[in-house]
Amino acid sequence: MQQTSKRDIRTLLGIMATLRDPVRGCPWDREQDFGSIAPYTIEEAYEVADAIDRDDLPELRDELGDLLFQVVFHAQMASELRAFDFGDVVEAISEKMIRRHPHVFGAGIIESAGHQRDAWEQLKASERASAGRDSSAIGGVVQSLPALSRAEKLGKRAARVGLDWPDPRGVADKVREELDEVAAALSEGEPHRVQEEIGDLLLACASLARHCRVDPEEALRQACRKFEARFRRVEDAVQARGAEWRNLGADELDRMWEEAKTQE
Repeated sequence: MQQTSKRDIRTLLGIMATLRDPVRGCPWDREQDFGSIAPYTIEEAYEVADAIDRDDLPELRDELGDLLFQVVFHAQMASELRAFDFGDVVEAISEKMIRRHPHVFGAGIIESAGHQRDAWEQLKASERASAGRDSSAIGGVVQSLPALSRAEKLGKRAARVGLDWPDPRGVADKVREELDEVAAALSEGEPHRVQEEIGDLLLACASLARHCRVDPEEALRQACRKFEARFRRVEDAVQARGAEWRNLGADELDRMWEEAKTQE
């Protein structure tokens, strides 16, 4: 492997090529393909987000490195198939960023971030149509996104063509309507319909979050963190008593939960 500075991307590319070398490479790295690596790529992106959420910049540096390695891994496998290489990836994103920012790299003018978002979406739609991809107003919202994020994006796309509620109150009414339908499905004892109605309820909740300018994924993450903190306080209280969960009734656990909430 060519000796270069560890700050040079060529060093990382060389490491990856060596790991995939058919003779002296790592057996695990050699047997991977795009499909087997994709879950790790997604996991690393979430770990980047987690480091940002915790405002841990040293950890963010490391996690960004892990995510970059995933890009290098995919590019190396593509290079072996003679499809494209890392340089092609860099070239493609550089061209795309210049093309999608004519107000910066050309003569155009964008008045605000909102206008830029609209122009960005128009350019993306034009690119999809030119490439023969789905040209629907909701095209390009990938299936692999977390469901809440995908619901939010689908709602935004639909809203751009006018299919939306006029204000948050209308969405709140829809949430209540969907909750009533969940209750009706439960009373009928139809598991498949219960699942369907809960899905409709979650979709309506994502729309409500969008109308309230709330990121549904972040809101749910915060709720999970709050739940975890409260649960740990209840757990500590149970252990401090020398008690066991199975010996505590629902009323007692509910009281301990309310006490945990007051400690926030």
